[in-house]
Order: sequence, then C-alpha cells, then structure tokens
Amino acid sequence: MLHLLAPAQRHRSSPTLLTTLRHLGAAGLFFLAILDSSPLPTFAGPDILTAILAAAHHPLWYEYAASATAGSVIGAYLTYRIARRAGSAYLDRKFKKGTLSKVLKLFKRWGTGTLVASAAIPLPTPTSMFFAAAGASDYPRGKFIAVVALSRTARYFGIAYLASHYGRQLLRVLRHPLQHWGWLLLFVVLTGVVVMAGLMVTRRLETAPAD
Repeated sequence: MLHLLAPAQRHRSSPTLLTTLRHLGAAGLFFLAILDSSPLPTFAGPDILTAILAAAHHPLWYEYAASATAGSVIGAYLTYRIARRAGSAYLDRKFKKGTLSKVLKLFKRWGTGTLVASAAIPLPTPTSMFFAAAGASDYPRGKFIAVVALSRTARYFGIAYLASHYGRQLLRVLRHPLQHWGWLLLFVVLTGVVVMAGLMVTRRLETAPAD
C-alpha cells in the first residue's frame, strides 16, 4: 500500500517546491542559481524558473535574468575557488572519476571554448564539473569570472526575453515539438552559433596575460 502512495506524495511535493520558488521571485531564483553552479544538481532549475517568472511577469524579465546571472556567477566562483585550493582531490570526491577524466581532458584541449559552451548552453552534464576543472587546472581567475559572466548573461537574458515575449509559443513548442520544427531548427542554429563563438574567443582570451 505504501509503495502505491509514494508516487502520489512525490507528485504533490514537487509543485509545492515550485510554488515556493515562484513566490520568492528574484530572491529564490538568485539562491537557486547559486546552488545550480555547485556539485548539487538542480536539473536546469534556474532556466525553468527564469522562463516561468519572465512569462508570468513580462515587465520584470530583465530583473529575473539579472538575478539568475548574478547567482550563477557567485556559485561558479565558489566552486572554482574550492577546486583551486583543493586541487584534483576535490574533484575526485565530488564527481565520478570516469567522467572527471573526460572533462579534464576536454578542458585542457579546448580551454575557454569549453567553458563558454558549458556555461551558455544547458547540458546534461553538471556545469559545475567544468567550473571545478577550471579551478583545478589553475585557469586564470579574471578570465574565468569574465567568461562565466558573459556566457550566463547571454543564456539567462536570452531565456527571459524569449519567455516574456513568446511564453505561450514556447510552451506549444515544448508540448508539440514536431509541429513546430521551425523553432527547433532556430534553436539548433543559435546553439551552433554560441559554440562557434566560444571557440573563436578562445585564442584571444588564452593569449591574455594571467592574473
């Protein structure tokens, strides 16, 4: 009997958390963004909450975008700072070794491009892994903050703007993706542009003097 009631209880608790975060508004989004940049996954929580708040309160879309960006940068820097002090030992404790080795290898090869892509594009892999890899690799602090801030700004302001202006259309796309292939194609193109931009700025940022 208990196993039949458990799914229903989980189903009720999830909307309660979402409702609480919505009532907290920009403050709740700010703290959720900090948490999202830590090793604790939120499964794209700031992206979803930013879209919900911006769609519900159109005039304040830029405020929600700024809150998500600020919280994300703070959380990213905290993860970066801890990993920089603890080194690879911190990474071994917080992440799977198999995945960690791949991330470190990818980061050492592409550097800033990898950081831009991971911070600007929602990925199934926790972005905090790349933040921690940057810290463990002694990536320059000033460049790290600048890259994450610019990438997160583009991400959250883009989400908030689209949600505030095309909230209903976006919901239709999510519910019936095959009927709105044009929007999906546009998203793929924009994603490719972001990745290419990240790779293009790699050379310039990598040649700048370290702090």
